[in-house]
Amino acid sequence: MTRLDKVTFYLLFAIPFLTVIAYGAVHQPLIAVFYALVTIAACMWVADGMMRGKATFSRTPLQVPLLLFGIYALVQIIPLGTVTDPSGVSGVARTISVDAFSTQVTAFHIFALCTFFSLALIYLDSANRLKRLVTVLTVFGFVYGFYAILQSLLSPTKIYGIYGPANAIPFGSFVNKHNFAALMEMLIAIPLGLLFVGAVGRDKRLLYIVAVALMGSSMLLSGSRGGLVALVAEIIILIIVTTRSRGRKNILIKAGLAALLLIAAIGGAIFVGGDTSLTRFTDAAASQDITSNRTQIWTQTLKVIAHHVPFGAGIGAYAQAYTPFDPASGFERVEQAHNDYLQVLADAGLIGLVIGALFLFLFFRTGLRNVKEGNTFRRGIAVGAFAGCCAILVHSIFDFVLHITAISVMFLTFMALLVASGRTYEDDVENEEGVPRSRRSGTVTPMESRHRRSSRNSPSFE
Repeated sequence: MTRLDKVTFYLLFAIPFLTVIAYGAVHQPLIAVFYALVTIAACMWVADGMMRGKATFSRTPLQVPLLLFGIYALVQIIPLGTVTDPSGVSGVARTISVDAFSTQVTAFHIFALCTFFSLALIYLDSANRLKRLVTVLTVFGFVYGFYAILQSLLSPTKIYGIYGPANAIPFGSFVNKHNFAALMEMLIAIPLGLLFVGAVGRDKRLLYIVAVALMGSSMLLSGSRGGLVALVAEIIILIIVTTRSRGRKNILIKAGLAALLLIAAIGGAIFVGGDTSLTRFTDAAASQDITSNRTQIWTQTLKVIAHHVPFGAGIGAYAQAYTPFDPASGFERVEQAHNDYLQVLADAGLIGLVIGALFLFLFFRTGLRNVKEGNTFRRGIAVGAFAGCCAILVHSIFDFVLHITAISVMFLTFMALLVASGRTYEDDVENEEGVPRSRRSGTVTPMESRHRRSSRNSPSFE
């Protein structure tokens, strides 16, 4: 392991936290910084490989769907002849995308995310690095959740007491409260996963429980109903994947723990006060505000899908494709479908449906395999990462969380953790305390681990 290798690891995994802090990286200058950091990390990986005379790659198939989305976006902007513009302008290129520029920009963004994901898979190459990352994620979730609660009390309309977004309800460092809830869904999953599988030492369990309760309270205080639904789904998934074939008593214990954690989170939210996800369930599902009236947006999105079948309107071109079907005055522009699944169909058509189905298949196959790991510590990470990603997939039914740079980067970080938890390492530990792993003969090692070991002193083509 070289010094450049260590620097690249720290730079790479600083990116998820920096994008969160930087308003979720939703503004173009901040997105450009994200691109620059990913490019620097990629250049350092190349330089390290050249210095050692070898390169390390990841052959994880979960990279394929993301790469295919980027490639298909490029296909959608290929000129297929010309067309005369209604205003009389001739020579306009005919493309599948109704907004070729937006699709081109989105393709670049997808390739940047794909590069980050590939590098994350490469540099999570030891149990020590796994432990460092999950520890930082847990601590960050606790500190960030505590800060968000304080901000909601002291400066509810301004982020960091400086930036007050117009026509939006900020929470934490996010302009949109639903994005904050989506982030916390993932961050809370790691300590929950470690607690549920028993990978946390007795002297630290109370600290983990407090961290989970505080993160849950901050999520409820954000007022995101989609976040609350996703959190409940996450806890159900945690119980299912950690109590299989272990008896009714174990199921009741896990269910009791989950109930206590929920009660602690709800109690914390009530103690702080304010509008929460629970109180907002009394509101009407359809709002008069066009930006949150999901029923109307989904109805019109179905028309967009039908009109642009089978190739889609263009990845990233949803706003332009939606406009002709917008029944409103047009005073407010609808940028997203508030449902990532419908938007994939609208943007990429049947091709997007196939790619999305491939991703879900690969994700669930990897997740359901790795949550059965014999190593307790890595099983806890796998359970937490799998549940956190599932929570985002549930939340995506109600919002466009994966279209936010910080959320998509953190989601890919959790995907990398999920994959890495299925490998074996020379420095494996059995639990969070660092106790050496037991040498039980019944432990099953995934096929992927044959292609990769934690040592990077020899070429590794995972």
